[in-house]
Amino acid sequence: MIDIEQGEALLAYLRAAEHIAVDETPVFHNLAGGVSNRTVLVERADGSAWVMKQALEKLRVKVDWFSSPERIHREAAGLRWMQKAVPDYSPPLVFEDEQEHLLAMMAVPQPHINWKTQLLQGVVEQVYVEQFGWLLGTIQRLALEIPETRTLFADRSFFESLRLEPYYSYSAEQVPESAAFINGLIADTRQRDLTLVHGDYSPKNVLIYDSRLVLLDYEVIHWGDPAFDLGFSLTHLLSKAHALPEQRAEFAGAARVYWVSYWAEVRDLAFAADVEGYAVRHTLACLLARVAGRSPLEYLDAEQRAHQQVIVLKLMADVPVTVDELVERFIQKL
Repeated sequence: MIDIEQGEALLAYLRAAEHIAVDETPVFHNLAGGVSNRTVLVERADGSAWVMKQALEKLRVKVDWFSSPERIHREAAGLRWMQKAVPDYSPPLVFEDEQEHLLAMMAVPQPHINWKTQLLQGVVEQVYVEQFGWLLGTIQRLALEIPETRTLFADRSFFESLRLEPYYSYSAEQVPESAAFINGLIADTRQRDLTLVHGDYSPKNVLIYDSRLVLLDYEVIHWGDPAFDLGFSLTHLLSKAHALPEQRAEFAGAARVYWVSYWAEVRDLAFAADVEGYAVRHTLACLLARVAGRSPLEYLDAEQRAHQQVIVLKLMADVPVTVDELVERFIQKL
C-alpha cells in the first residue's frame, strides 16, 4: 500500500492510475490536524485542487486505537449521498480506490476558514450556529425521504470502533463513577435505529466558504441514533465555553440557538418525541469522553479537564431534562 504523504510515491500512483497525465506534476501539501487519516492537498496545473485522504489502521493518538482502513469507503459513500441530498454543503467526490483505501475529493476553494479555528478565536457568529443546526436537521430529515439511505449505511462497525469504544466504553473504564450512566446509554444507542448519523458532527469538520458551511469527514456515518450527533456537537460548544471564559455567555447562547435551529427541522419527525432527552444524555457522555476518553480536547488543560469531569459526574447524578437546563447548569458550575 502506498503512503500518500510521500510525494514521489503519490506522483507515481496518480500517473499510473491515470488520474493525471504522465507529464503533469502537481504540487503536494501534507495537511495536519487529523488523527485517523493521511491527508494531502493536490494542486493541479489547471488551477483545480483535490484533497486526498487515506485511512490509517492505527490512529495518531497517545493510547492504542485501531480501526479498519476500509472505513474510507464509508466516507466515499457519505460524500456521494451528500451530493444527492445537500450538494452545496459538501465537497464532490473525485475518485475512490478500494485497494489503496484512499479517496480524492474536490478541495474547497480559498478563501475559507475552519470553523473550529474561528470559534477558538472567540468569534461566534449566530448565522453559522443557526446553519449548523439547520444542516444537521435537514440531513436527518432527508435521510428518511431517500429510500436507499438506511440500507447503504446500516453497518455500525466503524461507529463502534471510532466512537462507542474509544469515547464511551473507555471513559467508563477510566471513570468508574460514570459506568452505569454510560453503559446504559451505550445499550440504548445500539437499539435506536432511527435516521442517518454523521458521527463526527463537529466544528473541526466544517469549513466556512462563501457564507455557508461545508461539512467534511464521513467515515463514521451510519444509520442510528440522531441524538448522538447533537450530543457530540453540543459538547464542542460547551467545552469552548469552558475554555474561553470571556466568551462564555456567547457560547452558551450558541448552544441554545443551535438546538432551536435543529429542532425547527425535525420537530414533526417520528423520532423527535424523545430526541431531546437522549441529546442531553449524549452531551454528558461526550463532555466526559472529551476529557477522559482516548481523544481528549487539546484546548483544555489538565486542570480544566479535571474540573469538567467533576461537573459532568454531578450532572449525570441528576440529569437535566432539557437542553436549556443542561446548558444553564453546566455554565453555572464552571
